Amino acid sequence: MNGITLKHLRYFEALSQHGHFGRAAAQCAISQPALSLQIKELETLLGAPLVERGARQIRLTSLGETFALRVREILRAVDELGDLARAAYSPLLGRLRIGIIPTIAPYLLPSIIHALAKHAPALDLRPREAVTQTLLADLQDGKLDTAIMALPVSDPTLHEEPLFDEEFVLVRPQSDADKPVPNPETLREMRLLLLEEGHCFRDQALSFCKLTTTLPRDVMEGSALSTLVQMVGAGIGVTLIPEMAVAIETRSAAVSVARLAHPRPRRSIGMVWRKTNPLADQLTHIAGILRPATP
Repeated sequence: MNGITLKHLRYFEALSQHGHFGRAAAQCAISQPALSLQIKELETLLGAPLVERGARQIRLTSLGETFALRVREILRAVDELGDLARAAYSPLLGRLRIGIIPTIAPYLLPSIIHALAKHAPALDLRPREAVTQTLLADLQDGKLDTAIMALPVSDPTLHEEPLFDEEFVLVRPQSDADKPVPNPETLREMRLLLLEEGHCFRDQALSFCKLTTTLPRDVMEGSALSTLVQMVGAGIGVTLIPEMAVAIETRSAAVSVARLAHPRPRRSIGMVWRKTNPLADQLTHIAGILRPATP
């Protein structure tokens, strides 16, 4: 259809994401009236409305919802054209949008930045921290090139590149340091502190303790590993954390750390990217750079 430009599509994509002209205009770095004019122009070119305009927010019409899905595919394909050119020109050059889950980012990101600065200084690293489901959605939408998370993700459209395995350790009050290390059955009877829903590490801890998502009364939740460890130090309960977090999270808390009995709980960490990503070979190379820098 003549007249529709990538600018129209990017503006509509922002509007469909935010459901609000003001927030979409801010993302696109234009004024709200200018964005509204561009959307009206797009609707005129299509000959049908894409949005229902309300006083506080907008809703997509039936056509708008279908159009938004196709626009997302088109914009991702356009971005991949740029990636294709980058891959042909230089293997490790330009922007790298990398997502990392919160139970990895604070502990591994400094090593990642150092390794890439040393071995791929021309890369423009753009890290983003978010929970697994958000990162997976951003990978599928082409908003990220790759993500570092717990494996497996079991998505046939995504490639998984293992980096390392690590164990979970038990964190309990300092006064419990000389007590026997509890087994999973005993842990189920203790006040267990867990990350809130949305964190894959929570599900892994629940699995080890053989707990279902219907939690007993004595299970408490926190938003970050640091919160959980400080709660343990205050004598509220016990928690599990990944081994990479021990040095940072326990240095200012009155806690003791113990290794659990075999078979110890553990997780596999790796890089994930779309199988169709033109930068797949370069991402495999980057994984090779990062592997020695991981625990």
